[in-house]
Amino acid sequence: MFNFLIISPSHDLEKMTGALEGLKVLDLSRVMAGPYATMILGDYGAEIIKIEDREKGDDTRTWYPPQIDGESAYFLSVNRNKKSLTLNLKSQKGKEILYKLAKDADIVIENFRPGVTEKLGIDYKSLSKINSKLIYCSISGFGQTGPYSNLPGYDLIVFAMGGIMSFTGEEGRPPVRVNVPIADISSGIYAVTAILAALNYREKYGIGQYIDVSMHDVQVSFLTHQAMNTIATGKNPERAGSVHPNLAPYQAFKGSDSYFVLAAGNDKLWTDFCKEVGKPEWAVDPRFATNPDRMKNRAELTSLLDLLFLQKPAKYWVDIARLAGVPAGEIFKVSEVLSDPHVIARQMVTEVFNPKTGKRLKQLGTPIKFSMSGASIRLPPPSLGEHSAEILHAIGYSKEEIQSLEADEVI
Repeated sequence: MFNFLIISPSHDLEKMTGALEGLKVLDLSRVMAGPYATMILGDYGAEIIKIEDREKGDDTRTWYPPQIDGESAYFLSVNRNKKSLTLNLKSQKGKEILYKLAKDADIVIENFRPGVTEKLGIDYKSLSKINSKLIYCSISGFGQTGPYSNLPGYDLIVFAMGGIMSFTGEEGRPPVRVNVPIADISSGIYAVTAILAALNYREKYGIGQYIDVSMHDVQVSFLTHQAMNTIATGKNPERAGSVHPNLAPYQAFKGSDSYFVLAAGNDKLWTDFCKEVGKPEWAVDPRFATNPDRMKNRAELTSLLDLLFLQKPAKYWVDIARLAGVPAGEIFKVSEVLSDPHVIARQMVTEVFNPKTGKRLKQLGTPIKFSMSGASIRLPPPSLGEHSAEILHAIGYSKEEIQSLEADEVI
């Protein structure tokens, strides 16, 4: 059995070795999908240089309220472990700085609209001439090819056009979005897996490559069983709230005080649950004995369960279900999640010291625990251009040259 090393601010981070330590990432992205990907790479030890517009920086710096110590909470959520360099990429001197950085970079991530990087002269074709081992990842709403490639693609748009929004929400009510940017986040995760695969390819063959991540493609891939259900039946899935399209009971129910979820994923779990709640006859009732029976008669089953569950609080039914070995859980509010003993024990809420404010900034922890190479939060999210002088000095610019670049509005 592995003894996992959970990284926290109390550890001596200078002695920790992240799995991606030594890799340099140029992050030309903003908002969520790209920054989420580079946050993961940064947590795993890579050096992330976040290149931002010198006037306004990442769009999300102005996505407030709320703020924490003058910074947008949204921006703070996905920009830790990064250094900020402001750069005017429309200027020749700005491009020259990027070219110098690209010479020894391993990865570039950008999420401009297709065609923009080519116009700026910072596309894969241009940068790979400088560094043939460069892995260049573009994240866009609809990809670099196809009829929709030039459409703008925020999370909401691709979530809708990817199909999932058509069956998210309650029956008879309007479609709803998931209230975190699922299309952005999942695309960022896909980008990381693709980059790691490309790094392995580079290790074998010595060359980099271009990666085209389409947020819309990712959402289509998430249709999984719902797509196959449609292929099998010719029918589109309908909005059904928390109800599972292939299992019953597998949904949210209301106790006498609040809601909880119950997931009887097979016939044994259903039988064990029926016995535990004092309804063993339900397990052998021909309407409910097998999952196909329960699916066919779901309305009757749900009515019976609704009446039963209204008699006791949600926690009572969750405890009963767990005694029977049936997966169940209360529906927690975010504040309850952030203070949950299990979340705390898994260090999914942690802190990083911010020298700019002299305070500790709370952050969500990294969900992956390594047995050897630790993931860590080493740097707080940066102020706009906070590390410009440091980064430029590291690639050979003198103090006077840096001051000149600032005067010329390059940085």
